[in-house]
Amino acid sequence: MSTTSKKVLVTGVAGFLGSNLLSKLLKEGHYVVGIDNLSMGRLENIQEFQHHANFDFLEKDILEESTIDNLGDDFDVIIHLAAFKIPRYGNAVATLQINSKGSENMLEFARKTKTKFVLASTSDVYGMSPDIPFKEDGNCVLGDSKVPRWAYAVSKLFDEHLALAYMEDYDFPVVMLRFFGSYGPHQHLSWWGGPQSVFIDCILNNKIIPIHGDGKQTRTFTFVNDTVEGIYAAAMKSEANGEIFNIGANEEITILELAEMLNEIADETTKADIQLIPYNEISSGRKYQDVMRRVPDTSKAEKILGVKAKTSMREGLRITYEWQKRVTMNKVETT
Repeated sequence: MSTTSKKVLVTGVAGFLGSNLLSKLLKEGHYVVGIDNLSMGRLENIQEFQHHANFDFLEKDILEESTIDNLGDDFDVIIHLAAFKIPRYGNAVATLQINSKGSENMLEFARKTKTKFVLASTSDVYGMSPDIPFKEDGNCVLGDSKVPRWAYAVSKLFDEHLALAYMEDYDFPVVMLRFFGSYGPHQHLSWWGGPQSVFIDCILNNKIIPIHGDGKQTRTFTFVNDTVEGIYAAAMKSEANGEIFNIGANEEITILELAEMLNEIADETTKADIQLIPYNEISSGRKYQDVMRRVPDTSKAEKILGVKAKTSMREGLRITYEWQKRVTMNKVETT
């Protein structure tokens, strides 16, 4: 191991971001210990690295104390990506418990070993803030506590505060990263992976594309390579310590336009039809609140981390579509 290489612990390593980050870390010559309980991650995502000399994979659960106790104490940085996402169809308890307890366990490990800690957070913490673009020191405006979707935002906001409190009380560096709509190869092929995953699946399988509400809500989507560059810079640069960063692209698009763009990229003989679905139908009649605009101010990441999203949405979606098409065809061939 060269003098510039680091020993990095990555939780959620077999997931979407984790597996793409693993590729970057190994390419740059670092040694990686990856943890994943495979509840949402997939071994296929890290298969090509299973026998890499600089990678050790642990199929473990970070909620179990035995996992943490047996890790050793010689890491240079911990990148905590493992999480449970938006409880659209329930699972609010799992979202809150997994995210809060998992982060607490990893922060305890960082405290004991005095290891730099990089926390994966989310743009969802900005909630329904009207202050566009979202700045890291801006207000977080969450909705009604009876709306289950906010459980994810609350859990991640708690994680951020917990990490900052640990840094202040126990004197080790932490960095918080708020991701904006990452997509690309290895993305989960359900709503967990984002609307683009579902829309591509619908196009490939001749199904109707479901769009919630009127489709005029806007997002910025970030190709995974650009997200990974942000994570990597935050982990490696001491200037990032103690800071919160938006990691995302600035190309704003409505969800309806996203579906139309994917239909164009697919260039199939027939276009997938689009259906607008009222919010009460996706939340079993319960109240649902959406975010109508979600756009990051990325100037801080550009200035301190030296990173800026480079991949256009059309190019990133084209790469993602081709990847998902190959995965879908392989599944058909093996069944």
